[in-house]
Amino acid sequence: MKKLIAIALVAFFGLSTAMAQQTDLRRKINVSGTAETEVTPDIIYISISLKEYLNGKKKIEITDLEKQLYAAVQKAGIAKENLTISNLSSWNYATEKKKNPDFLASKQYRLKVTDLYKFDGILEAIDPKGIASTNIESYDYSKIESLKKELKIKALLSAKEKAAYMVEALGDKLGGVIEIQDGGDNVIQPVYRNYMMKSAMADTEAAPEIDFKKIKLNFTVNAVFEIK
Repeated sequence: MKKLIAIALVAFFGLSTAMAQQTDLRRKINVSGTAETEVTPDIIYISISLKEYLNGKKKIEITDLEKQLYAAVQKAGIAKENLTISNLSSWNYATEKKKNPDFLASKQYRLKVTDLYKFDGILEAIDPKGIASTNIESYDYSKIESLKKELKIKALLSAKEKAAYMVEALGDKLGGVIEIQDGGDNVIQPVYRNYMMKSAMADTEAAPEIDFKKIKLNFTVNAVFEIK
């Protein structure tokens, strides 16, 4: 019995010692830092919809409109891989044409540009009556990953600065960092108004209005520092 009690006491004191060693008795301060900026998008993804139409008794074919689009993109100096077909409603064109001679085919394209003024030139080179609509799908920024890194570093340094002046106000000194937590990515895409040109507006001279807003980036970093 005495032997069992001795073993239990040894186990208890061993556990107490281990718990004491695991307890962090350092004085700490937990702070957060933020950094934010706005950038003008330098990549724009635009949707273009082309559709056949009747010019009197003559049908303006989708292939002719497509040739105009490809030629205009090439003339604008845009790489051909930046123009892709996003939707196709004329895949059964031959079948539909046999069933319905008045069937009008359409195609939707996705164009990546870095300059909207080039896009204006592309539209001007296409038969306006063959343009069903165009609109901006999304924006992007080519250097966004390096910008994220830069902002997170700034947020961390901001947290350290905050911790330093709070600790020094009490007559203490700031020690090394104990823990860092990334608050995650917070990239706010701009809410944009459609950049649209409908075939019904093809004869108007007014240029479509562009509401070109900036991408907002905001990052938070939480950090724990030791107080000396």
